[in-house]
Amino acid sequence: MPKMKSHRGARKRFSLTGTGKVKRSKAGKSHILTKKTSKRKRRLRQSTTMTVRGEEKNIKRLLQA
Repeated sequence: MPKMKSHRGARKRFSLTGTGKVKRSKAGKSHILTKKTSKRKRRLRQSTTMTVRGEEKNIKRLLQA
């Protein structure tokens, strides 16, 4: 049986913290930036963790190799 592969799309978008939480970047920072305020764009730069427990479980399943 071949080795399990991690989901490459998920690997590029998410990472695991040391405590096992799923870290993600915020959406909405790629285009149409002129109408967004500087404060809003600055907040979008920061990463955050997944808040929905069910989604976090699915992402962890995709990330394990």
